[in-house]
Amino acid sequence: MKNTVLLSILTMFSTSLFGQDIDTYFGKANTFFATYVSNGKVDYKRINSSPESLHELMDMAEGIKVSKGDEDIYKAFWINAYNIAVIKRVINNYPTKSPLDISGFFEKTTYKIAGKSITLNDIENKILRAQFNDARFHFVLVCGAIGCPPLINKAYLPQSLDDQLNTQTRLALNGDYFIKINHKKKRIEGSEILKWYKEDFIGEDKNEIDFINQYRTDKIPRDYKLGYFPYNWSLNQL
Repeated sequence: MKNTVLLSILTMFSTSLFGQDIDTYFGKANTFFATYVSNGKVDYKRINSSPESLHELMDMAEGIKVSKGDEDIYKAFWINAYNIAVIKRVINNYPTKSPLDISGFFEKTTYKIAGKSITLNDIENKILRAQFNDARFHFVLVCGAIGCPPLINKAYLPQSLDDQLNTQTRLALNGDYFIKINHKKKRIEGSEILKWYKEDFIGEDKNEIDFINQYRTDKIPRDYKLGYFPYNWSLNQL
């Protein structure tokens, strides 16, 4: 009986600490983005001159545990962790003109996050895309380039995650930086993200335009032809 009670107390204590850790992480991430992100771009120069808050977030992320059972916490944590790790890699090689100028940026450099040694590609493709059928990830994972979706100046939070995902997807698909429409030629030019991850945007009897129209105010005729414009890999720097 005593052992059962002790185990119960330890479990409650551990759960409480986990809640505090993840809440603290989200709070500090929110402050970090609010301080260093503006109009979708990052003030790498300021971060580079005072990187303590960035280092603190990376250190915190290493010890945090998240479970797919807590889906919104899991997704929000990994989206923030990806975006922060991108900034960390840029700062480690600052100044730079593009993430592509940094060797192994996406596929080789590993980060210690949530008890794993993991690359940016692992986070995107194994932790998120492989686990959840949600193309909206492509509008919130920011790869450090201007061609990426703009980075917001706040953290993604479990309690508001669905709204944040929808908001960023609508902004992309109703603006002109992700898709460009030529009604005269009945043609769309889209970000190469639509080409690289085509399987995420199509389904049975549905094509990319059907996906885009889910989030657009002015719908695009289904018979328009889709092409792609070159990705801008210049650093998303203020």
